[in-house]
Order: sequence, then structure tokens, then C-alpha cells
Amino acid sequence: MTIAPARPGARGSLVNQTPIRTPDVADGAVMTKRAWWLVILNFLIPGSAQSLAGSRRLGRFGLASTLLMWVLVVVTVLGMLLWRSAVQPILLRPAVLFVIAALIAAYAIVWVILSIDTFRLVRIVKTRAPQTFLVSLLAIVLAVVQGMTGWYGSTTVFAAAGGLGSIFSNSAPVVEPSDGYYNVLLLGADSGEGRDSMRFDSISVISVDADTGKTTITGIPRDLQHFSFSEGSPMLAQYPNYFEGKSDPTCGWTSGINQLTNAVSVCDESGHGDELYPDAESQGSTPAIEATKDAAEGILGIDIPYYVLVDMQGFASLVDALGGVDINVTERLPEGGGPAYEGQPAEDWASGWIEVGQQHMDGETALWYARSRYTTSDWDRMQRQRELQEAVISQMTPQNVLARFQEVASATDDVLTTDIPQGLVSTFVDLAVDARQQDITNIELTPEGAGVDQEWPDMSAIHTLIDGTLHPDDGSGQ
Repeated sequence: MTIAPARPGARGSLVNQTPIRTPDVADGAVMTKRAWWLVILNFLIPGSAQSLAGSRRLGRFGLASTLLMWVLVVVTVLGMLLWRSAVQPILLRPAVLFVIAALIAAYAIVWVILSIDTFRLVRIVKTRAPQTFLVSLLAIVLAVVQGMTGWYGSTTVFAAAGGLGSIFSNSAPVVEPSDGYYNVLLLGADSGEGRDSMRFDSISVISVDADTGKTTITGIPRDLQHFSFSEGSPMLAQYPNYFEGKSDPTCGWTSGINQLTNAVSVCDESGHGDELYPDAESQGSTPAIEATKDAAEGILGIDIPYYVLVDMQGFASLVDALGGVDINVTERLPEGGGPAYEGQPAEDWASGWIEVGQQHMDGETALWYARSRYTTSDWDRMQRQRELQEAVISQMTPQNVLARFQEVASATDDVLTTDIPQGLVSTFVDLAVDARQQDITNIELTPEGAGVDQEWPDMSAIHTLIDGTLHPDDGSGQ
């Protein structure tokens, strides 16, 4: 007895037939509904379309990859919510970020491959018009979204890993807060053409409360003279009482603090800079920076273990990467290299002007705002640089940085050098978030600001001022 094979669509063939895996290709309505389901399922649960309608082996691989990514995301989110202090330092390690970036890129590739295979499984020519076009359009749009999401996510994380690895390359042990504060020396220098050396045009100390993030910025005039070095400084052997300039027309020495670069690196006949600070280079610093640290410690009476150097030559790129900064200009300032002879009016040499009023500055204008010096005093210039620092900080919101992350990371890599160890990055990130909720306290060690004499400063009075600012009397009498 011979049994005839079941006809397609006959009742007996439905035992092994499903609308998704073995549909009736002649039924346009079924094929159209199936197409919508496969495209949407592939986007929501990559690998599911293959498991239902294609290669189960590929489907299992896609589903396993998707499950792995979901588990990693959930574990990371829960870790940041419940154990942030333990998880965040791990996530901010460059090696870990490189691994994460590679995983994102690999999953994005898998996702796109699954999308292409899903479009094959749809059998678009068997669907009904006009939904043939709509299904095709949705599949293409979702594939582009998948690819762009993976590309943006992986390149952003790669940029973060590269930036953290290059800027925070110091693996030295973390120094605990001093009297409740992390103190960092902030130096502004200009490596532009015409400079015989990279002297520090801007010198500040940032003191961040280790518990609250409250920030105090103390500005030290670059021409502050006759200061003492901190105890234990190798500079004390050279200048046991105070730093004093040595008349040298070639180097233009004075006893100003910004001349320490010359004193230890450029013009000293014995070339003792490397001997005084033999470990400076291996720790990501220089003898000039270390000497300036010791000077700032002696002036303020606090411990300063770390520094951040901002190269003003590349500062404009950072401002542009942030989308510009908002500054309230209170005095008309000239742009340009300065007068050709003493007494020449600014109108004759200025290449442009920064006008009075609220302005949104691009990088080049902001740089001139910080540099302009020929029509105002050095004290005014210090104040403008402080304004610009605060403006840049205010622009570095999480939303703004994320939106422009690759540009900011690239610019920051060109602008900043520091010896802050990688182990402190997570702590400083948390403190930066707390600091944004509070006002910054500014101290200017100038005659107009804190009544500090620039030639013979009263060190004891400065120590008292700084201590009283960082540790105000809480009224307890203790």
C-alpha cells in the first residue's frame, strides 16, 4: 500500500509546520507578519530570529552572546549602585576599559551579522506590498542603529582607555589626604614659539576636601619672591633662607617663583637639577616641577604630593572640544603679540579686541583672554586665568563630556600632564561630582587679594590664612 506525500498546506503536513520556521511561502499575509516578527525580534533579542527560523547553531551563539552582554551590563550597574567604591576603580583601569571596548566591538559585529542573516530569512520578495518596502526600511535602519551604537560605544571606551592610560600613567602608590585634603599643584605653561624655556605663567594649588569635595584654589603670583622651601626639600641646601635670584643677563634671573625652571634646569652651571631630584623623570615629573612643588609647600604650609601641568599652547583645543566657554568680560582686552616699543598704544598693534560683556568664547579667544597682559596688571591676568579655569570646569558636565567625549579626550591628552596615579582617578571622579554642587573658594596671594607683599612675603601670615580657610573654626572651641 502506497501513502501519497502530504500536499503543502494539507492538514497532515501541519504536524511539522510552523508559521516561523516552515511557513507557507505562498501566503503573503503570513510571510509579511513573519517578516515583521523576525526583524523586530532580532533587534530586541539578537539570535532569536535564527533560533526560530534559521541556523539554530548561529542562533545559540547569538543568544549566548546577548545573554553574556546583558549579564555584564546588569552586574556592572548593580555593582555601581551597591558597591561603587569597589567597582568604579576597576572600571577606570585602562586595561579593563580596553577589554570592555573590544567586547562592545565584537558584539556589534555579531549583531550586524545576525541582522544581515535575519534579512535573508525574511524572504522579502514573498511579503506583500507596500509592507515589503517598510520591512526592508526597518531592517536597514535597525542594522545601521546597531552598527553605529557599537561603533560609538567601542570608540568612546577605547578613547577613554587611551586617555586614562596616557595622562594617568603613574602607577605609584596613592598618598593619603593631608589634614583631610588632597592638594594638587596646578601649573600653566606656554610652549609656544619664542619661548626659551617652559616657565610657569600660572601657579595655583587646588585643595579638595577628601570628604565633601569642597574645593579651594590658591593662586601664587609667578613673580612672588624670597619665599622659603618646605622642610626636607633638596632646594634648602641651595637656598637655606629663601630663594634669591642671581643676576644673570643671559637668563634674566630674578627671585620670582617662576624662575625655578631656570634655577634647576636651564641656567645653573652645575646642572644639579637631576641630582637634586633624581627620581623626577621616572615618576612622570621634572626637576623644575618638583622644585616648584617644594616652593608651594613652603609658601602655603601644606603638603602637595601631585601636580597637573596645563600647556596653554594646546589649551584652545580643549575649549573648542567643550564647545566654548562663557565669560563675563569686564575690561576691553587686546589680542596680539604686544607693542613694538614701550608706550605704543594698543590700537596700533592689536590684531583684535575682546569686548566688554557676556561672551561665549572659542578656544583662540579664551587663550587671548588668559594671555592678555599689556594693558592690565599681572594680578588682573591671574584673576582672568582663574575665571577661565572655573569656566572650563563648569563646562565639563557629564552630559557635555559624554556628548563630545572623543574630542575632549584627544584635546586633554595634548594639554595635560600629571603625576597623579591611576589609583586616585576614581576618587577624584567622585570628588569632582561633589565639587560641582558647591562654590569654589579662591585665594589670591597678591597685594589686592590677600595683602601679600610680592617682594618679601610674610610666610607665617600666609600659613595662617591658608590653615584658617581650609580648617575654619566650627565654633566648637576645639
